[in-house]
Amino acid sequence: MKYNIFLSDFDGTLVRGDGTVSEKNKQAIAKYRAAGGVFAVVTGRALSSILPRLEELGLTDGIVVAFQGAVIADAGTGKVIKAGGFTQAGALRAIRALEAENHHIHIYTTDRFYCNRDDEPLKIYERICGIKAEVIENEPLSRKAEREGLKIVKVLAMVAKEARDALAERLRKALGEEYYVTLSADYLVEIMPAGESKANAVEFLSEHYGVPIGEIAAIGDNYNDLPMILRAGGKFAVESGENELKKCATVVPSCEEDGVAFALEIAMGETR
Repeated sequence: MKYNIFLSDFDGTLVRGDGTVSEKNKQAIAKYRAAGGVFAVVTGRALSSILPRLEELGLTDGIVVAFQGAVIADAGTGKVIKAGGFTQAGALRAIRALEAENHHIHIYTTDRFYCNRDDEPLKIYERICGIKAEVIENEPLSRKAEREGLKIVKVLAMVAKEARDALAERLRKALGEEYYVTLSADYLVEIMPAGESKANAVEFLSEHYGVPIGEIAAIGDNYNDLPMILRAGGKFAVESGENELKKCATVVPSCEEDGVAFALEIAMGETR
């Protein structure tokens, strides 16, 4: 076994465009685990969104990492092991920065999510993620969060693809080094507290299982996967991923062509 722990992003990496996971990827995960490897999904999705998908992968035990690394839980029970997130002041500043530009906004606690618009983008997002928002249209989300003392884990804006990069850059300049602004899909800009990234998964699982970081591999497709890939010993990116990842990783076939299965063969020390 070349890599004893294998961390995989979900959307755009393990999951195909139609929302399914290929049988080849499922079989490769099962083979890797049967050989003694630890396989964990590391996603920006909410915990309530990713947990139902783990059973189809045979991941009814072990660890799952959600909210870009801010929440780590037992994959079988959903019990939270580690929960990070914003201070209230930090969350309010991030939310208000998006409200000032009148964006479609999501805010998340560990177990709930709120949106300021009941529109078609929200319906698409809910359908993909399998979770429902509580729509708040009678007051700003920042006011609700402040009034109810919500413990916010993540803040997100849904935007047109062509507006994504510019918004992310404006937010980085406006919010500064206390925030981590990242991109997880063509239409998603996500805001986390500084230090809350997928690199947390590498650190946590290394300590949890007593496995050196050099023996941990990671695979992803988008900018939010970059901290995890840079931190891991084994670095993989799917061909369909962003160029920034592919520059620093072994490139495997796309998510449509079983790239995770390909990378798992390498992780097990198998040759093609």
